[in-house]
Amino acid sequence: MNDGGSNKVYSLPPIAILMEAEQKANLRIFGMGEYLPPSYFHTRFTVLRQPLNYASGSEKLADDDKAIHAGIEIDNDFVAVGRIHKIDSNCDGGQADHAGPDAPLCPGFAPLGKENNAITANMELRPACQIRQMGTLNKWQRRGFAARILRALEDAAQEKWSCNSGWLQARIDAVPFYTNAGWKCFGEEYDIVGIGPHMSMFKLF
Repeated sequence: MNDGGSNKVYSLPPIAILMEAEQKANLRIFGMGEYLPPSYFHTRFTVLRQPLNYASGSEKLADDDKAIHAGIEIDNDFVAVGRIHKIDSNCDGGQADHAGPDAPLCPGFAPLGKENNAITANMELRPACQIRQMGTLNKWQRRGFAARILRALEDAAQEKWSCNSGWLQARIDAVPFYTNAGWKCFGEEYDIVGIGPHMSMFKLF
């Protein structure tokens, strides 16, 4: 708009800017061992580590090169991320939360142990995969980005490893999100030291 005097530039309202940027959102998938841009890890750190006062570097996991990664990218920056890996046949999914020193231990999934329980009776669980490190930057939440990533990771695991089941440890406030995507809780709520209360969840493919 020009009032006859100096030129004026009117910026879009914040919601309009977000909607315009959202249209540029691209889902990117990275295979095992592929290079992951710094922005990917920056988002993981910002969402999952920084709020817990973890040091920089704790966002990286020792087995990141053995996982399939996915993220939503807008203008060359990742705004949402997640990963999935195949659980070794001799493992129940228990592992350290990150690659740094004094990392808390995330418990395994009992149904994948030597003594299976009744929640998945008569079902072949393996090959099995595990979702980890799902996170979306605050201003980009509730736009369906995490759901897109989750679906992409589930599909990739079935295509790559022919997985029969998926497993994850959900923070309590994330349980409704996974439930809406077809995942089910089992067992009792538990606390991961330094992170907070969690529920174990599974999904049969």
